[in-house]
Amino acid sequence: MRPLKDMELSQETIAKIDARVEKYPTKRSAALPLLHLVQEEKGYIPDEAIEWIAKRLELNPINIYEIITFYPMLKRKPMGRKHVRVCRTLSCALRGGYQVCKSLQEQLGCKLDETSANGEFSIEFVECLASCGTAPVIMVNENHHENMDEEKTIALCRELKKNTT
Repeated sequence: MRPLKDMELSQETIAKIDARVEKYPTKRSAALPLLHLVQEEKGYIPDEAIEWIAKRLELNPINIYEIITFYPMLKRKPMGRKHVRVCRTLSCALRGGYQVCKSLQEQLGCKLDETSANGEFSIEFVECLASCGTAPVIMVNENHHENMDEEKTIALCRELKKNTT
């Protein structure tokens, strides 16, 4: 099955999708892995993908939408090339996580839950980055930054801005 016209996927991703669907005795079970594959290539889950995956798995689009809205790691809109996540759970909040987030927004010119105009940064609060003993914690793409304070946050932002494409 070819993707919808508005949602082109690479042949490699289509091959991975076909292989994943075949692994499951019930097609429906492949929904989450397929969403991950689309997001891996596109950077988010476009509306066309919801319809395409639903059709591919013989489901209704609402079944796919339910999965996307349940899992916070699945994104409905494009994220910045540098996805900045700030832990907001108790340890991080008590040790300045909210101030760190405010500094990130000011330094990177990007509001919370938005993507910067140049597409470089996205900032979001997340639940637990699993490093309570080194709170507050920021995760940029897959890299953890621990024991963050105002000074460290500003230095990190300078480094992130220096390495923009």
